[in-house]
Order: sequence, then C-alpha cells, then structure tokens
Amino acid sequence: MNNSTSLLQLVCCTLLVFLLPVALCSRVVFPTDANLIDQTCKQTPNYALCVSSLKSDPRSSTADVSGLGVILVDIVKAKSTDTLNKINTLLKQRPGDQALKSCARFYDTVVEALVPEAQQGFSLGNPKFAEQGMNDAAGEAKTCEDGFSGKSPLTDNNKAVHDIADVAAAIARTLL
Repeated sequence: MNNSTSLLQLVCCTLLVFLLPVALCSRVVFPTDANLIDQTCKQTPNYALCVSSLKSDPRSSTADVSGLGVILVDIVKAKSTDTLNKINTLLKQRPGDQALKSCARFYDTVVEALVPEAQQGFSLGNPKFAEQGMNDAAGEAKTCEDGFSGKSPLTDNNKAVHDIADVAAAIARTLL
C-alpha cells in the first residue's frame, strides 16, 4: 500500500511538472481563439479600421470581445480629446465662431459622458450601454461636422471619431 501511494504521488507530481507549464502558456502559444480580432472585426462596418486599430494596441492579444470594445472606446476618447484640443486652439483664433463653440460642447459630452458610459457598459457586462454611448459619440461627431455652413476645419477629426465610434458600437452589438 505504501509503495502504491508513493508511486501515485510520483506520477501526479510528474504530470503536474509537465502539464502545468503547458496549461499556463497555452493562451500565449495556442490562443483559445487566434482569430478573435479577425472574426470580431468582420462584424463591423469598417473591417480595415477595426483590425488596424486593435492590432496597434498590445492589450488586444489577450482581450476577449469586451476587452476589444474597451480598447476601441479608449481610441474614441483619445481622438475626441485631440479634437477638443484642436477646437480650443481654433477658438483662440476665432473666439466668436458659433460652430466651433457647439463642437466644443459636443466633444466635451463625448469625453465626459459618452466614453465613460461605454467603458462601463463593456466592463460591467452591459453592452447595450456601450453601444448607445458609442452611437451617440458618432452622432456628436456628425452633428459637429454638419454645424459648419462652409468648409469645416474639423472634417478629418470628425470622420476619425465617427468611424471608430461606429466600429466600437458594432462590437458592443455583437455582445447583445
């Protein structure tokens, strides 16, 4: 009985030594879903933008679909903050520009309310809030663009925010 117990312990320890490292590294060596970015981005309106945005962030290699959504929301926040900074710079040159003032309010809403709503939606498992926040962010960018009677100085910024927010909303929709 003593020999069989020792033999069993030896076999268990040997298996543990060989299988534990494989189990711990399997996510890196053999991702459970190696094509998650590809599969997820195929469900968005802009596959190329989705893939390039996610692959540019190292967090995407270990993220689930919600995590991919969070990454895109972070990109929306960064692009919206950049746009808001550009608006504030332009307002110093043209303080009476009502379209710029409206855009400042729109982008302040994106950064202060809609991005946090979407981040919480993804993080807390309520993708409907994430989808709504990102749809609203895309809408704010479009409303900003439409507010100029002539050529908008923010066309590229508005398009960038609109398009990435649209992709983030589509990813949230896949989680519903």
